[in-house]
Amino acid sequence: MFLSVFDMFKVGIGPSSSHTMGPMVAAARFLDMMRASPFAFHGVKGSLHGSLAFTGVGHATDRATILGLAGFVPDSYDNDKAEAALAAIHATHTVTPEGLPVLAFDPRRDLIFDYDHALPGHANGMILMATDAQGDVILRQVFYSVGGGFVLTEEELAQGKDSNDGPPVPYPFKSAAEMLEMAAASGNSIAQMKRANEIARGCETSFAKGTARLWEVMNNCIERGLATDGILPGGLNVRRRAKGIHDALVAERGMNLNAPHTINDWMSVYAMAVNEENAAGGQVVTAPTNGAAGTLPAVLRYYLDHVPGAAPSHVEDFLLTAAAIGGLVKYNASISGAEAGCQAEVGSAAAMAAAGLCAVMGGTPEQVENAAEIALEHHLGMTCDPVKGLVQVPCIERNGLAAIKAVSAASLALRGDGKHFVPLDAVIETMRQTGADMHEKYKETSLGGLAVNVPNC
Repeated sequence: MFLSVFDMFKVGIGPSSSHTMGPMVAAARFLDMMRASPFAFHGVKGSLHGSLAFTGVGHATDRATILGLAGFVPDSYDNDKAEAALAAIHATHTVTPEGLPVLAFDPRRDLIFDYDHALPGHANGMILMATDAQGDVILRQVFYSVGGGFVLTEEELAQGKDSNDGPPVPYPFKSAAEMLEMAAASGNSIAQMKRANEIARGCETSFAKGTARLWEVMNNCIERGLATDGILPGGLNVRRRAKGIHDALVAERGMNLNAPHTINDWMSVYAMAVNEENAAGGQVVTAPTNGAAGTLPAVLRYYLDHVPGAAPSHVEDFLLTAAAIGGLVKYNASISGAEAGCQAEVGSAAAMAAAGLCAVMGGTPEQVENAAEIALEHHLGMTCDPVKGLVQVPCIERNGLAAIKAVSAASLALRGDGKHFVPLDAVIETMRQTGADMHEKYKETSLGGLAVNVPNC
């Protein structure tokens, strides 16, 4: 099994990897299908189903789909150009993607939120269609946004699309047990094995540049969040809090006012800064999703700024270790809130962050696996119930608390020898089963939990 670091961590835009980035990626793939087709196209249209419909407005799914059909992609997204394009689309009722003719598209008529007909493959389903001059559909594709910005066609999902397409890798572990066996046999750390797998599939120089960019984008996102205040969009009138908390923490330095637990506020504020940026539609890195994008960067920033002996040279090992754990969760369970609730998003992020921190603080592979297990175990059953479908309440604070849990999990694991009662594989399987049993109203539909017990305006 191979999932690259750059699969687990993608540079993109807020507020949601599955509901914003995924639909934009799906639209880009559909445009490629149209470019490769011999048909003469006149227009495009689509429909959003399941969770993409129920929380699509709050997650900007309609906006992302419209912009995707206009040729925008998450990695190179420019907000100013996007705003101009949206205005032109609404005025002209057309999109003009590169390499295709001007296509008729009226967002109010041609993009349907279908609340009544879920698609069978996944909770995040969408259908994109292209029409001829008579308005007849001549090209149709079902897409599923399966979490973390990953998108599969209906056919790929049915075939169980394999992530192993490509050259063989030296350490193809599919479970935590296999990972530990390979580490013991090779004498390598989890990061060393993961790096060897990455290099087997790509260029060592480009890999180093890519991981450096991931942390640069993560850290820049933290900095923007710490420097920006105001009200988040969407109608809940949620205030940005990260700047105020950070300013207070900085002012308290050297004043002998800090209780030992103030370090928790630093961890939380780094995470909240990222998730406030995400809620505002800013540039983030999925880690492993947008709704959980703050936890891992917060723990890594905590390590670099607050742990004696921390070194920037360890950032790559942190990301490699975290990606190895995230890959196991995605392969054996899910990182999609619409599929398994927030345990799959923030829980996975906490496990990844705990593993990364444990590794860079000298943990053995067994201790790293234990750290991930502790962090994930204590997120089991967590629902995804965003108020008004926005990635704000409870998502922003939840990332802060997950960062604290991740650090505690790593610390507990480092206090032991790696031997523990519950294996990570058992927790991942439990998470999968719990997600399957969880009622749909608690899985990113905003039909239960806080979403119906807190006023939406």
